[in-house]
Amino acid sequence: MDPRVADLLREFELERIEVNLFRGASRDIGAPQVFGGQVLGQALMAAYSTVESHDVHSLHAYFLRRGDFNAPIVYHVDRARDGHSFDARRVVAIQHGEQIFNMSASFQVREPGLEHQVPMPDVPPPEQLTDNGTPPPGVIEQLPEKLRRMFEKQRPFEFRTVEPFDYLRPRQMAPTQHVWLRAVGRLPDDERLHRCLLAYVSDYNLLTTSVRPHGASYLSGDLIMASIDHAMWFHRPPRVDDWLLYSMDSPSASGARGFTRGTLHSRDGRLIASIAQEGLIRIAKPKE
Repeated sequence: MDPRVADLLREFELERIEVNLFRGASRDIGAPQVFGGQVLGQALMAAYSTVESHDVHSLHAYFLRRGDFNAPIVYHVDRARDGHSFDARRVVAIQHGEQIFNMSASFQVREPGLEHQVPMPDVPPPEQLTDNGTPPPGVIEQLPEKLRRMFEKQRPFEFRTVEPFDYLRPRQMAPTQHVWLRAVGRLPDDERLHRCLLAYVSDYNLLTTSVRPHGASYLSGDLIMASIDHAMWFHRPPRVDDWLLYSMDSPSASGARGFTRGTLHSRDGRLIASIAQEGLIRIAKPKE
């Protein structure tokens, strides 16, 4: 198994410390704080650990404080409802005695019903694109040490962007982007794990979509960006070790916040999930 995938899977092996209490290890991905997708995915795994046979179909989460990657995170699961068709859970993530994140999630037993979906956007296949989830080596060398460290960390996912973005010389672009993504290696055939990993990777690239119309880049140091909330709806079973097309658009930015929507389609065109997120986009004040 690819060591990057093996390390990713260890992130989702939560330690049960009480009936509804779980502890997850944090990872340093080079950012100043814990990656939001890690907290989102681990919280969903904690909720799943209290559910018998239902599948998650939606979640709504808020990021309250920055996570410390030097310390584990404790997840408390509130079993709000156990029903025949639906289960409901509320998860609170705690670090250093404070809430850093909370999430509500709903789980449903599988049942047949009406079906329709929007078609997958017509974009080039991943084979015609290069892995550009990080800046080229020549660009990374020009970045400040903190940013360089973030991009030098090996990631468990590869990303192939249809509309590449110049990190050092950003220009105004439409508030949309399409990114093919997949895990760098084969994953176990565990659908719960794939849904949790889908939540994990759904936090990549969303917020940056909302700064494209402004010709801005978080690498410039002029912007403070952070996820505020994250909502997700799971429509069909995912495989995150096969190509998924992440289509994103940002209808609005205002009040130092950017709003972005996203859809995830499988390679064969099935709509897998829908996502919405609002994040902080604050213009940094120059230091005196």
